[in-house]
Amino acid sequence: MPITRASLTRRLACGLLAALAVSAPLTPALAQDKVINVYSARHYPGDEQLYAAFTQATGIRIQRVDSDDAGILARLRAEGASSPADVILLVDAARLAVAEQQGLFRPIKSAKLDAAIPPELRAAATPEGVSWTGFSTRARVIVYDPLRVKAEDVATYEQLGDPKLKGLLCTRSGSHPYNLSLFASVIERLGEAKGQQWLNGMVANMARPPKGGDTDQIRAVASGECGVALTNSYYLARLLKSDKPEDRRVVERVRVVFPNQASTGTHINIAGGAVARHARNVEGAIAFLEFLASPQAQEYFANGNNEFPAARGVRVDNPALKAMGADRFKADTLPLTVVAQNLPKVQQMLDRAGFQ
Repeated sequence: MPITRASLTRRLACGLLAALAVSAPLTPALAQDKVINVYSARHYPGDEQLYAAFTQATGIRIQRVDSDDAGILARLRAEGASSPADVILLVDAARLAVAEQQGLFRPIKSAKLDAAIPPELRAAATPEGVSWTGFSTRARVIVYDPLRVKAEDVATYEQLGDPKLKGLLCTRSGSHPYNLSLFASVIERLGEAKGQQWLNGMVANMARPPKGGDTDQIRAVASGECGVALTNSYYLARLLKSDKPEDRRVVERVRVVFPNQASTGTHINIAGGAVARHARNVEGAIAFLEFLASPQAQEYFANGNNEFPAARGVRVDNPALKAMGADRFKADTLPLTVVAQNLPKVQQMLDRAGFQ
């Protein structure tokens, strides 16, 4: 039976109701305060199902402000203690770490989150608790034109700087968080000297100046403008699931590699959440974050937006992800907090390389 929006919302709500039934009842503070304010950088239409399911199960309404990661952090800094935000949802581990460093989050303690989410996908624990938690992951993969590039020539991220790929590489901006986090991860392994050589090599291999988003890079490979490109996995999965003839032609023209399977594993990034520093409804905010880590919500991330679940033990059952081999790849386990620490250095290295 196909999964409809209504049926998925019912499944999410039923799953949350079951979880609440075996846990402590809502406290008076949570029951009385029936709204949480969410600042979200997730711009995925299907996420409405998650919010509706949470409200259906708890009676807590969600009021949402949408922006990008940088816009949300700027707004939080400007609002200060008067901010109405209860929950912050961002789509990059590096930005989550920056917000933590700037004191924009309230550390929390939650046995449910501790049990569900692996430590490498969360902020480092302190005596006060954990500041942010990943709820879904996405892999940074390589797409290539099999008529121009051999799979063994793009088996690792490091090979993107090899002169063999001169004039073939396309990317979005090097300073975009998706690329910054990847570069910080690779350079953590390579060291600064070899990392600079790698970035210089990628710049020398560019088919054209960086521009556009990840879907644009995939289309550029399919059109012949490029031979190889970087993209997040869910962008390719969207094209694989599309019924549009032009999208089908794109996916027929490209192939995908999950890099570094013989070594460190493929880089992953997260979409994650936190309780805002000046949250009014802390208990409602924690309840929402715990809901996002529930098996039902984690299933949604895989099926609704082609992301990978972050919680332990949740299986991927998405035909597009399986077609890519995404149900069996080795992921890099480098803690994302380490990646975030490298960002200022990596930005300077990008500037030295002339990586736009």
